[in-house]
Amino acid sequence: MTATLYVCMTCKAGEPPEDGAPLPGAQLHAALTAAPAPEGVKVVGVKCLSACSQGASVALSEPGKWGYIYGRMSVDDAADILEGAAAYAATNDGLVTWRQRPVVFRKQSLGRIPPFNTSQYEPPETDT
Repeated sequence: MTATLYVCMTCKAGEPPEDGAPLPGAQLHAALTAAPAPEGVKVVGVKCLSACSQGASVALSEPGKWGYIYGRMSVDDAADILEGAAAYAATNDGLVTWRQRPVVFRKQSLGRIPPFNTSQYEPPETDT
C-alpha cells in the first residue's frame, strides 16, 4: 500500500492573502512536490482539510492505519514533513514512535483518527 500525504492547497494560514500572491497551502504543496516523494508516499493536493485556523495543514493516511492531521506548517517544514511521512509509511499501523517523529509532528498534531477499513469494520456494541 501507499501512504497519502494530503496538503491543503487553499489554506490561508489564518491570514488574508495579498492580491495575486500564492496561498500558504499552495506554497507548501509546491515545496513538498519539488523533491521526489519518499518511498511508499504520494503527495496529493486537496481543496480543504477544515483546519483553517491552524493552517497550513497536512494529513497522513493509509487504509488500515491510524491517520493524522498536522497544522501550523510552513514551507520551511517541508523536509521534516516528508521525513515524517516516510516514517509513517514504514509502519504497519501508522504509529510512529515519539523519537522517530520530526519535531513538527510531535508539537503540531491537530488530531489522530482511528484506522477504518470497511472490510474489517465492526461497529461498537451499544446499550439500547
